[in-house]
Amino acid sequence: MVILRFLLDTNIISEPFKLKPSPSVVAKLQENGGDSAIASVTWHELLYGFHRIPPSRRKQQLETYLFETIQPHLLILPYDKKAAEWFASERARLAALGQPPSYVDGQIAAIAQVNNLILLTLPRLRYAKTVGFLFQRDSDEFTLRKHLDRMPYGCKSSN
Repeated sequence: MVILRFLLDTNIISEPFKLKPSPSVVAKLQENGGDSAIASVTWHELLYGFHRIPPSRRKQQLETYLFETIQPHLLILPYDKKAAEWFASERARLAALGQPPSYVDGQIAAIAQVNNLILLTLPRLRYAKTVGFLFQRDSDEFTLRKHLDRMPYGCKSSN
């Protein structure tokens, strides 16, 4: 039985397919792929990008990556009732502070939160408004670690 530790953000799982992928991100992805999952929201983003590409050799390569590498080997976690409840509360709280979070990023953060996973993402400020997560620098990527004293519903974490 595999114990999941990480939720991979779209920019992490798509890194190997970039024209110039970061070797350190690809190495970390290979190292941690066995105990990682992606969010259904991330799967949507990957498929949306795929469907927007015109027919080409690159699209065929992406199709192979998505359907032969990602889909059969990574668990895709749903945005479910528990995630929706956590994000609704967090979104309302942040909106009251005048800091509404990105909807998609909030969904991904909620999936990580309710599944007690560490969200791996590249250096961006996209999750900065989703309280409950902190950035921790690790070479070319950031690990979003749960910030225990700010968790709604009294959630606990081992991280």
